[in-house]
Amino acid sequence: MKLTKTTAGLSLPGRSYDDACGAAHGLDLIGERWAILVMRELMLGPLRFSDLRAALPGISANVLTQRLQGLEGIGALVRRKLAPPAASQVYELTPWGYEAEPIMQALGRWATRSPLHDPMLPLSPVSLMLSFRTMFAADLAGDFEARIGFRLDGEDYMVQIRKGRIDAQRTPIESPDVTFTGTPGAVAAAVYGGVPIAALEADGALQLEGYRTIANRFVTLFPLPPKISPAA
Repeated sequence: MKLTKTTAGLSLPGRSYDDACGAAHGLDLIGERWAILVMRELMLGPLRFSDLRAALPGISANVLTQRLQGLEGIGALVRRKLAPPAASQVYELTPWGYEAEPIMQALGRWATRSPLHDPMLPLSPVSLMLSFRTMFAADLAGDFEARIGFRLDGEDYMVQIRKGRIDAQRTPIESPDVTFTGTPGAVAAAVYGGVPIAALEADGALQLEGYRTIANRFVTLFPLPPKISPAA
């Protein structure tokens, strides 16, 4: 039986591998440089073009435009206009676009085992929040429950841990047990770099409001997987 090809007006953003393997087609769809990072930044909700450029400082306006058009062309995101008084155009993942998060999580867990991975490199607030959703160790959390607020680069985020599960969202901070204020890099230094919170406070890189015992427990719940042994 001959299979039929149905595209429904969609188009690939770049060159194709011409390979029926699903992984190959996945790279056809989001394998262009920056594409998956644009999707990453949209995982916590819609953003304006200027927001995306600020979150991805290494991308040019022209390349960002191309990636947004490509992702829209394959059905991974849509453009829409916010209601007045904002009336801004934003980019938002489609339900299918949001389904890519487990792919990013698996890729992230796999890649952090590389000896070449440096957790102290810059990262965006959304990337930090998604890393919490990726690296959370429920077995270490046990019955620990907390509401953690984050003020990062002018945006508010909330992380809630309850019943061995974690949720991280871009949303106003409400009734937190503790709030971290600083840069994503400073928080990452405490969570992934093993830098004591007190040392980051002393350097002025981080401010803490609330229960210090909860903050100190929180930063222990995201262990990085062991590095692979270098090839002989």
